[in-house]
Amino acid sequence: MPRPSSPLLSPDIIGEAGLELSRAGEPFGVNAIARKLGVRPSSLYNHVDGMDGIIELMRGRLVEDYRVRPEGQQWDDFLVDLLRRQRQMYADHPQLVPLLIGKTITHPAVITAYDDLATALVDGGFPEDEVLTVIAIIDAFAIGFGLDLASPDEVWEPGEETRTLGRVMEGAERGSARADRTFELGVGLLIDSLRARLAR
Repeated sequence: MPRPSSPLLSPDIIGEAGLELSRAGEPFGVNAIARKLGVRPSSLYNHVDGMDGIIELMRGRLVEDYRVRPEGQQWDDFLVDLLRRQRQMYADHPQLVPLLIGKTITHPAVITAYDDLATALVDGGFPEDEVLTVIAIIDAFAIGFGLDLASPDEVWEPGEETRTLGRVMEGAERGSARADRTFELGVGLLIDSLRARLAR
């Protein structure tokens, strides 16, 4: 039989299929991806090392889709752009977060993105022995605000009278307006704190 003009399987195809299933709220395990691609599950193992490998391929596809590349701007401008994109990435794929944070990062595209961030921080004046700590803070910030953006419009619904919470909720913003306002305030606080640390 003639070979297909384009490959039925590749790491990129497998990772993208997993992401498509995840976005649709469907299972994205080995069997589900194989069904989606019309191949036997065993065929996937020629390209990927089980479910851990699939998760890492999905991480790589995500980072490539939401990538922010440094283009000569200052570290703080780069960081704000990066945080906005990462926040959206996690908000668009909240169900993946527990799986992503539970696996060691190995995908070359993801490693390169982190290398860009580490380089921007070092070039910006951060001591090398603090860079990984700052990166961890940035990751936690982006993940937390990504999940906040994915939260329901009504975050709190007190079932009984409260001392303060119910009062401050009256007239407060809801949904994406609340999430955006919170994020922008948080970004400002984070950047100001990092600038202050550099100035010490």
